[in-house]
Amino acid sequence: MQRAAALVRRGCCPRTPGPWGRSQSSAAAEASAVLKVRPERSRRERILTLESMNPQVKAVEYAVRGPIVLKAGEIELELQRGIKKPFTEVIRANIGDAQAMGQQPITFLRQVMALCTYPNLLDSPSFPEDAKKRARRILQACGGNSLGSVEPCAGSGDKAVASPAEVIYMFRMCMTPRRMDETGSYSASQGVNCIREDVAAYITRRDGGVPADPDNIYLTTGASDGISTILKILVSGGGKSRTGVMIPIPQYPLYSAVISELDAIQVNYYLDEDNCWALNVNELRRAVQEAKDHCDPKVLCIINPGNPTGQVQSRKCIEDVIHFAWEEKLFLLADEVYQDNVYSPDCRFHSFKKVLYEMGPEYSSNVELASFHSTSKGYMGECGYRGGYMEVINLHPEIKGQLVKLLSVRLCPPVSGQAAMDIVVNPPVPGEESFEQFHREKESVLGNLAKKAKLTEDLFNQVPGIHCNPLQGAMYAFPRIFIPSKAVEAAQAHKMAPDMFYCMKLLEETGICVVPGSGFGQREGTYHFRMTILPPVEKLKTVLQKVKDFHIKFLEKYA
Repeated sequence: MQRAAALVRRGCCPRTPGPWGRSQSSAAAEASAVLKVRPERSRRERILTLESMNPQVKAVEYAVRGPIVLKAGEIELELQRGIKKPFTEVIRANIGDAQAMGQQPITFLRQVMALCTYPNLLDSPSFPEDAKKRARRILQACGGNSLGSVEPCAGSGDKAVASPAEVIYMFRMCMTPRRMDETGSYSASQGVNCIREDVAAYITRRDGGVPADPDNIYLTTGASDGISTILKILVSGGGKSRTGVMIPIPQYPLYSAVISELDAIQVNYYLDEDNCWALNVNELRRAVQEAKDHCDPKVLCIINPGNPTGQVQSRKCIEDVIHFAWEEKLFLLADEVYQDNVYSPDCRFHSFKKVLYEMGPEYSSNVELASFHSTSKGYMGECGYRGGYMEVINLHPEIKGQLVKLLSVRLCPPVSGQAAMDIVVNPPVPGEESFEQFHREKESVLGNLAKKAKLTEDLFNQVPGIHCNPLQGAMYAFPRIFIPSKAVEAAQAHKMAPDMFYCMKLLEETGICVVPGSGFGQREGTYHFRMTILPPVEKLKTVLQKVKDFHIKFLEKYA
């Protein structure tokens, strides 16, 4: 029918005989007659529309990659087309992607990944023996001794030893801050066994000898995968018995997004901004008591060090939280992906697992806890590999089977990400060939982040109408900003939250992309934005100066 209609619309056809002896013009005439008898139907309605789609998915919001980031992309395209702006580049300070902001990869990690990805390099003298040892152990635990494969260089044939050119080519590929396309074998759904053993050994060392069981370790596609998986198992019930999930405000928007997707009940507890974003157990009690009127609070999420707020919780605070969870029968989720990112000399990272065990068997044998870590943050900044793990303790044996079943549906996390996680938990140790360089690179990254945290705090606090709490850890500032009433009215006229209006103006006038505080949650009547401290020092100084100049002009304009 469509072909017939097309012939008719053309209006003329060559008068050449067709394969059955008819001219194409007579075929068109027949087609026209058919169309008169059977008129072309209108296009049917779409099955999937905004009205018919899953309403829980439609309710999901993720501010870190929300409208302001889309606008940043549009501006970048305009700059590429030569459209003049008051700036020459967009600085994406909205997301904690270290290598995208110029941080160099850790050499040892990329060496092991290169060896795992292209095992021919194992015979090259250009790679250190401690890197080869780890790569061989990972490969031997993978099906077919294959983590992934890339095409060898032209002319390499079946050689067992890589040529110098291949060594340079492959190592440069693995040192490039991007994810490589890989193929290879699946792993067990829970993750490669020897990597889970290394994670357990790492946790035991970190926690001063507190034992960790590899069977309680689950390798994940970044920490986000583990968090959403655990929440899937935890959410149940309907009406007033629907699961309530307690999350900090401000929070990392993954939590509110997953809660919306699962149609669970979000239960907010507010961090104390006037006390350096501290977690107050009395606030937890208020939140849980109010929530019991309309849901069944069952889960308590903690982010330590905090995102977006950067606070590091004291041991006493963690003890109080664990006691509260034990008292209220809450399942604890401890998001600890920034555990290496502690900058304040007065602060120290304490894992929930360690504190739980040191509180005695009444707690350590009863409180259910899932802890999360990732390759994406810390000093590694390996976001693209999507490596992570969760340790889940005190889980009911039957639920453990259900968890493994759920994980098996997605087959396994990326094996390359699992390998990257292994290098994070099993780095070079004193006496090994690569230790000096590894230690130097790690301390350089963390030292620079500490300097940038202090620089950001100090410069923001010099700006009238901006207040920034100390950045004790993580990799973000979350300053409070004063927005005049006239600016609030202008935002309402544009149907925007006031801090979204502020951040959009900041982007359009300076090219700096930050995330409005409303995307993370904040107390009514307060306004913030989240900005990463990851740019190199000189660029960070430029960003901070531009924010200062913009803010002063903004206050003058809307005074």
